[in-house]
Amino acid sequence: MPVDRRSLLAAIAAASLAPAWKAKAITRDALHGFNLIETPEAPFGSEAAARSMRDIAALGANCVALIPFLWQSSASSAEIVLGDALPPDRLRAGIAQARAAGLSVVVKPHIWVPHGWAGMVAPRGEADWCRWFSDYLAAILPLARLAAEDGAAAFVVGTEVRGTVARSEWRELIAAVRSVFPRRLTYVAHGADEAEKIAFWRDLDAVGVSLYPALGAARDKGAWHRAMAAELARVRAVASRADRPVWIGEIGLRSAADATKKPWESAEERTAAADPELQAHVIGAWLHELAAIVPEALLVWRWFSDPDAGGRADTDFTVQGKPAADVLRAYWLKSGTRAR
Repeated sequence: MPVDRRSLLAAIAAASLAPAWKAKAITRDALHGFNLIETPEAPFGSEAAARSMRDIAALGANCVALIPFLWQSSASSAEIVLGDALPPDRLRAGIAQARAAGLSVVVKPHIWVPHGWAGMVAPRGEADWCRWFSDYLAAILPLARLAAEDGAAAFVVGTEVRGTVARSEWRELIAAVRSVFPRRLTYVAHGADEAEKIAFWRDLDAVGVSLYPALGAARDKGAWHRAMAAELARVRAVASRADRPVWIGEIGLRSAADATKKPWESAEERTAAADPELQAHVIGAWLHELAAIVPEALLVWRWFSDPDAGGRADTDFTVQGKPAADVLRAYWLKSGTRAR
């Protein structure tokens, strides 16, 4: 339902009393882990989900991002609601299980748009824009309260909604969320292109990005590293201007042949032979390049709550049962990361 304007202004006033953001040293004990997707076979609260989270911790990870999905019927719709893919009771169960496994939790809402994606969201006309932001805040504010009550370490106010970020409503929305969530807030931009367009980074505690730049041919490792370094240089420049640390909200690659040409491409978009070694090499390359900036958070896309998901024949993004998991284990255990 729409948020009452008076309530929104009261929330903003309360947020103005919060302590100002203070810069923190970025250390190797930063948050490292996975975007964890709940599956029907292993809902949060089940023993199967608990086992999957223990598997994550065994890799040396110390964090998971749990993802409630919001839903809107089309990219131009002014109406957006919380979907039923991860209702509040199972989100609470997921947070509790993750923390029991020694994992910090980031609550990271995504928007589901049928036959599209969040980056296409763009209501038509001022009235529709006002309705969209009102509905969006009404959907995420209860999630932020729940995340605060249940001890989540961070909350993401938006993920890759690039068609909306020029709007001034974001600053009011961030203030309203900060009034109910006392810990770290960020937004996850779709790469450097979107991050460079955002004017509200100083209202947040970190510059968050998902990283899926085109990397070139599957066997041209030099091209991968050049593309990664160029993308990270732009992200680092944004973070430097905003005086904020970098959060990598997503990196990843399908374990599929030629996936480096379009790293964002899903298994539903293209059928391909499995290539788990390619996925492992690309994730290893990202870890090498990221060492230059040591982000405050690094979340790999992705891991499923089903502990038996993945495997070498799988062509999805998950690293479960694949060589990429071994690459991450070696990196994280060497880094000696720990939960906060």
